[in-house]
Amino acid sequence: MNMLEAVRLVAARELKVKLRDKTFLISTLFFLLFAFGSSVLPALFSGGPSSVAVAQGSQYEGKLRDAGLDVKVVGNPEQTVRDGDADAAVVDRNAQPEVLAMKDAPNDVVSALSVQPEVQLLDPDAVNPVAAFLVPFMFALVFFFTSLTFGIQIAQSVVEEKQTRMVEILVAAVPVRALLIGKVAAGGILALAQVALIALVTVTGAQFTDDADTLLPLLGPAMSWFIPFFVLGFIMLAALWAAVGALVNRLEDVGNAGMPVQLIVMLPFFLVIFLNDNPLAMRILSYVPFSAPTAMPVRLFDGSAAGWEPFVSLVILALAAAGALLVGARLYEGSLLRTNARTSWSAAWRDRELRSM
Repeated sequence: MNMLEAVRLVAARELKVKLRDKTFLISTLFFLLFAFGSSVLPALFSGGPSSVAVAQGSQYEGKLRDAGLDVKVVGNPEQTVRDGDADAAVVDRNAQPEVLAMKDAPNDVVSALSVQPEVQLLDPDAVNPVAAFLVPFMFALVFFFTSLTFGIQIAQSVVEEKQTRMVEILVAAVPVRALLIGKVAAGGILALAQVALIALVTVTGAQFTDDADTLLPLLGPAMSWFIPFFVLGFIMLAALWAAVGALVNRLEDVGNAGMPVQLIVMLPFFLVIFLNDNPLAMRILSYVPFSAPTAMPVRLFDGSAAGWEPFVSLVILALAAAGALLVGARLYEGSLLRTNARTSWSAAWRDRELRSM
C-alpha cells in the first residue's frame, strides 16, 4: 500500500465515523439554522409597512399609498389610532398635515409626508458601516469556531485511538504520516463542507433583506478568496491539533496541552474584530499566517487590498501550512505510541530525532 492509498483509507474511515456522529450532525444543523435565522429573522420581525388612517377625501391618501403604506380610509382617524386599529393617522390642520400616534410616529409615515432633499453621494462605493462591522466579524467567527471545533475533534480522535490501543493496529497497517494526513484531510473536507453549507444558507437568507442587491456583489470576491485561505489555514492548525492529541493519553488533558494552539487561534480572531478599521494593522494581519484567512478576505471586501496582495499572502500561508504539517508530523510520530504519561512538546521532538537515527 503506497502513501496515497493509505491516506485515502484513513480519510475514508474518519469521514464514515464522523458522519455517523450525532454530535457532529446536530452541531451542523444548529449552525445552518443559526445562519439562516440571522439573515432572515431580522427581515421577518421588522414587520410590514405602517398602517395609517385618513379621513374620506384626504389629500394625503395618494401620497401615503405611493409610499407603500397601509392606508385606511375611516370616518374618525384619531379614534382609529386610539382603538389600536392603525399605527398612526394623518389629519389636515390649517392646510398642513399632522401625524397622530399614541407614542411614537412611524418613520415611514413621516418620511412619506416630508419633502426629500436631493442627495449627492461623494463616495457611492463606500461600504455600509453596519456591513463593514458584520463582515469582518462573520469571517473571523466562521474561521475561529470551525478551526477550533474540528481541531479539538481531531485531537480527541487521536486520544481515543490511543486509549483503546487502536492506534497500534493502525500504525501496523499504515505509515504514521499517512495516519496524520488522512485525519487532517478528513477534517478539512468536513469543515469546508460545513462552511460551504453555511455560506449557501446565509446567501439564500440574505435574499430576503433589502440590502441584498448591494451587499452580495461585494461579498462575492471576498467569499471566493476565503475558501483557499480557509483550507490552507485549517490544514496548518489541524496538523498541530493532531500533534496535541498524540501528546496526551486522556481527553481531559487536551485543553491544557492544546493551550498554545488555542492562543494562536484566538488572538487573530480578536485582532481582526477590534482592528478591522485600522488599515496598517489589517495590512500586517493579512500577511501573518494565523490571521491571513480572515484579514485578507476582509480587506478584499472593503477594497483596501491591491490585486496582487491575496496571491502573495496565499503563498506565505501555503508555506506556513507545509511547515506546520512537517512540525506536526514530527511531534505526532514522536509521541503517538507513548501511552504511559503525557509527553511534552520537546520530548516528542527529541524522540522523533532518535527514531530517525
